[in-house]
Amino acid sequence: MDKDIYSKYAGILAFLGTFQFIIMMIIAEAEYAGYSIRNNYISDLGVGSTAPIFNISIIIFGLFIAIASYMVYKGTNTKLFPSLMFIAGLGAFLVGVFPEYSPYHIHTIVSFITFFFGSLAVISSFRLQKSLMSYISIVVGLFSLVSLFLYIFGITLGIGFGGLERMIAYPVLLWTLYFSGYLYSLKPN
Repeated sequence: MDKDIYSKYAGILAFLGTFQFIIMMIIAEAEYAGYSIRNNYISDLGVGSTAPIFNISIIIFGLFIAIASYMVYKGTNTKLFPSLMFIAGLGAFLVGVFPEYSPYHIHTIVSFITFFFGSLAVISSFRLQKSLMSYISIVVGLFSLVSLFLYIFGITLGIGFGGLERMIAYPVLLWTLYFSGYLYSLKPN
């Protein structure tokens, strides 16, 4: 298979996985009685009546990102970005497999892996891009990473833990929608 085909498939998978997850998360938030984006964690959607919606969609998201990472590797012949992307995708997959009530803080660990490696993947993508977006990707990844460390240290900036968690997740999700289009449009070297 030609390298550009791998990049196109990676772009399609990354887009579909991310898009469906964002839509299903919105649906789960709307269906979860009394849910507050300020006071509830994103993963609260993975328990109770919204669990099937959230957990299945994040498993699909993680699986599509992990598969797309292999295709990015085959299409670009780079290692760092797709490796970080794979770890983040695997983490997201495991967030759905191990909801909040899982023993031994497994959910907390896989959530951290997803957030941390997702941020690093966004930052490392600058090497693949040839435009202003390479610098914007660094800023987006750093924003998410700084938000993660504020979250860890309990500094919520007045937007609650739920709001701050979204400052970690949303930039990476929105960036992934952009980057999926970038991958789809790559021309062979």
